Amino acid sequence: RQRGQTGELGFAVVDALPFHTKRIVYQGTEGAYSQLAMKAYFGEETEGYHVDTWRDAMEAIQRGEADYAVLPIENSSAGIVGENFDLMLEYDNYIVAEQTIKIEHALLGLPEAELSDIKTVYSHPQALMQSVDFLNEHDAWERVPVKNTAVAARQVVKEQRKDQAAIASEVTAGIYGLKILEHHINYSDENSTRFMIVGGERLCLKGADKVSICFEVSHESGSLYRMLSHFMFNNLNMFKIESRPIKDKSFEYRFFVDLVGDLGDGAMQNALKGLSEEALYIKILGNY
Repeated sequence: RQRGQTGELGFAVVDALPFHTKRIVYQGTEGAYSQLAMKAYFGEETEGYHVDTWRDAMEAIQRGEADYAVLPIENSSAGIVGENFDLMLEYDNYIVAEQTIKIEHALLGLPEAELSDIKTVYSHPQALMQSVDFLNEHDAWERVPVKNTAVAARQVVKEQRKDQAAIASEVTAGIYGLKILEHHINYSDENSTRFMIVGGERLCLKGADKVSICFEVSHESGSLYRMLSHFMFNNLNMFKIESRPIKDKSFEYRFFVDLVGDLGDGAMQNALKGLSEEALYIKILGNY
């Protein structure tokens, strides 16, 4: 919404997520962590399909080809997936739920390969970063970034070279018939990725206790402080704030904020009303 427009927030409270197409979309390929997140949230039997990019997943929701998309939003060691924050503003889609998946990377090779054969490792840039301590023990290996961990596994199968390996989940090894050369190679036992479940309707599951918003402020002294004071004066607990540069505007930023609470709460409505009167732009990304 643009500055000054308040009124109804337009979110409907529901007991369960409605399905129309019975289809879920995720980015990557079979065995990607996004697929694991989809199965963890919607159940093992869920009919899901994969697309190449996060944007493709957003498009599928917008065109009504899928009911929900599963997109990574933050990793506990590598930080936010900024591009997905930006896409939440570009499309008229909303977060309806979230799912956290523990990330456990393994080194996968061809069945006949041994650790001593490896010269090249494929994986997603974040997975390479999360496994950096292990990779540094093998610093002669070439590290090749690819679109995601499952694509890395597929590459090893396609090339059929025993000097190539992929960093991916152990589930992926089973899907592609690869051998686990080394278990648990990421450096943090607590490494996990938060995925958002995104839909095309403004829905809020009963009992939701987190609100995500995005706003832009004018580039002047104290403007962010004034925005945040709306949360303080309404006694709202803000547990996350991220800034992202605004494309085509040098040194101007938009802010993504997570708050404890729900949109039906008077204090939350007060804070959002105050924000929308001062912010250059505000969007409620979801209540989940």
